[in-house]
Amino acid sequence: MRVLILGGDGYLGWPTAMHLSQKGHEVMVVDNYFRRKVCTELNCEPLLPVPNLHQRTELWRALTGYSIRVEIGDVCHYPFIARVFREFAPEGVVHYAEQPSAPYSMLNREAAAFTLINNLVSTLNLIHAVAETDPACHIVKLGTMGVYGTPNIDIEEGYLEVEYKGRKHTFLYPKCPGSFYHLTKSQDGDMLYFYCRMWDIRVTDLNQGPVYGLEINGSFLDDRLAPIFNYDAIFGTVLNRFLVQAVAGIPLTVYGKGGQTRGYLNIKDTLACVELALLNPPSPGQYRVFNQFVETFTVNDLARKTQEAGKELGLQVEINHLPNPRKEAEEHYYNPTHTGLLSLGLKPHYLTTETLIEMLTLVQRYRDRINPRHILPEVSWRLVQPGPQNSPGDVQAGLMLASG
Repeated sequence: MRVLILGGDGYLGWPTAMHLSQKGHEVMVVDNYFRRKVCTELNCEPLLPVPNLHQRTELWRALTGYSIRVEIGDVCHYPFIARVFREFAPEGVVHYAEQPSAPYSMLNREAAAFTLINNLVSTLNLIHAVAETDPACHIVKLGTMGVYGTPNIDIEEGYLEVEYKGRKHTFLYPKCPGSFYHLTKSQDGDMLYFYCRMWDIRVTDLNQGPVYGLEINGSFLDDRLAPIFNYDAIFGTVLNRFLVQAVAGIPLTVYGKGGQTRGYLNIKDTLACVELALLNPPSPGQYRVFNQFVETFTVNDLARKTQEAGKELGLQVEINHLPNPRKEAEEHYYNPTHTGLLSLGLKPHYLTTETLIEMLTLVQRYRDRINPRHILPEVSWRLVQPGPQNSPGDVQAGLMLASG
């Protein structure tokens, strides 16, 4: 099918493009290079040097014979995305084009405003582009398990049936996001649910847990095809960050007690889940939710697993508990359902010692590019009070100037 990937330059977007093109789909990627620009501004460049999209698609075609079309532009600019839809006429669209970082959304007012506008306007523009060109086009939006928070009951897959005063009704599962980024992901889900009911569009919301992994698809052919791999405290997911810290000899940064539990998955499973969703679309008017993860771990679990794998390579990996910059439960109940994608045929990859050793070995090849200054958290969820070290502007920003 013809698949449009919004946010096709990102950590997930580019591997998805390679995966789908390799499976015979006609693929176009769209991106505005936001992540590259912010990484430059914040001095947190990714571990591997990454060519631009035009260069990567040319290399991909030269090595494999598969083509990926490229459009550089902003999904929040409606004339641009409307033209892309008219010219490419996608049958499915994968929406990765949202600001993806919880810490960035909590950085300051400007970052929060950008997150709000980008994430909601991009989704709104996507909905209208689908409605105006082909209402049958299936929207696959990358959601997040973070919208649920950590309730003291089981987390169902998108919906919850409630019995109250002798009557029953099914609602979207209650949301309790833990960052401003996660709040916008709750809001974009509500928006998509609204338009499914109003306009009979078809949507799959993939509530994904944190992803790990690097060497996927065609990247083994040439490292220049690898995805943007961040290990910093702004854009780097926790396990990817731990792997880089282990190689660099930096103690693993466990926030607080380390009992925070989440659902994780290998990037290979992300690609499989997206394709399974595209190949098995929902009915018109259906807002379908899948909880997209394979295993649950605490942060302490991940730190210990990284430490054990590091020993196999002769690495002395220390674990360091830091004051938690986030406002979150550090010990809690967590039992989410995740049967939908398994029922469609997902064959999960599990986090084994061998998998960790493979990733550590790859990171070791780029050890000289690791910048230790990227590692420690610089953004606090808490309001920083004015003081000798903090100006009034820093209070609004939430910068951790006092604690470092």
